[in-house]
Amino acid sequence: MPYLREPLRDLTAFGLAEALDVMGERWSFMILRASFNGIQHFEEFLTELGIARNILASRLAKLVEHGIFIRQPCPDDRRRVEYRLSDKGIDLLPALVALRQWGQKYAADSEEDPVLVDKRDRLPLGPVAIVSQDGRILEPRDLELVKPADVGRAVRDPDTERQAAE
Repeated sequence: MPYLREPLRDLTAFGLAEALDVMGERWSFMILRASFNGIQHFEEFLTELGIARNILASRLAKLVEHGIFIRQPCPDDRRRVEYRLSDKGIDLLPALVALRQWGQKYAADSEEDPVLVDKRDRLPLGPVAIVSQDGRILEPRDLELVKPADVGRAVRDPDTERQAAE
C-alpha cells in the first residue's frame, strides 16, 4: 500500500486533529447515533444510552460548543431543552456509517441487527467509499497529498508524453 505523507508533527493545522478533539471518544459517537435515531432530550439520552449524568452533560456541552448540536427550548414545553443536530452534525453521518460498517466487518460474530437500509428499496447500504469528483471509487493507491496550489493541476505522465512525441 502506498503511503500518504503529510507533516505529522503539526497535525493541528489539519482537520483530523479538530475532528478527534470533538468526536474522538466513544460517548460522543453514541450520543450522535442516538440523535440520528430520534433522541433529542437529555433524559432520553440518559435512559437510552445508560450513560452517567455528568458524562452526558459534559459531552453534550462539548458537542454544542463545537456546533454539532443546537440546544433549544422544546416548542411544546419551554422548560425542557432539545438537542438537535446542526448541519455540521448531520455531515457526520457518513463517518458514523463508515465506523459502523468497519466494526461489523471486523468484530467477531457481528451480525447487523437492525440492518441499515436504503429507504426506497429497503436493501442494505453498500460500503462507504472514497469517491472522486467524477464519481469513481478510489483505492488508497489512487490518493496523494498535494499543496493547495497544485489542486486541479494535471499530473505529468511520462508515458503519455513519450507517446505524443513519437
